[in-house]
Amino acid sequence: MVQSGNGVVNWTTFDQTRALIGNDFTKILGYYRDDAAKCVVAVEQAYKLRDAVSMVRPAHTLKGDSLQFGGEALGKLAEHIEHSARRCVEEHSAPDKLDAEILQLRPLLIETLSHFERALAKTAAVPMIRRPAAAGFGRKAG
Repeated sequence: MVQSGNGVVNWTTFDQTRALIGNDFTKILGYYRDDAAKCVVAVEQAYKLRDAVSMVRPAHTLKGDSLQFGGEALGKLAEHIEHSARRCVEEHSAPDKLDAEILQLRPLLIETLSHFERALAKTAAVPMIRRPAAAGFGRKAG
């Protein structure tokens, strides 16, 4: 695949990571989805509190994880937020000038995940196998 026209996803990186991870790619991407959402919430909350120190780690994590999966635009935005927060920590100042970036973070995550999910749906030719319901969690033994 080629990089999308709007630059949200680097499909070369996405495909390379997918090939490297192999059969567990969908499961690992699910972990990314959950972790990325937590990072976005943490960055938003820290920004609301004007706490630059608390912004650094989730922004750094979001940057690295996003770039590994090809989430180019999200990774670059998270990197900008991380660097700005680090600068504020060094200067002992509040992160007051990231309003536009913080507002872009959540919608960009949603857009990135949407691109990933569409790509997976296109290649998901594996039929779902129905297994018989077993007694256990949520099931009454018979």
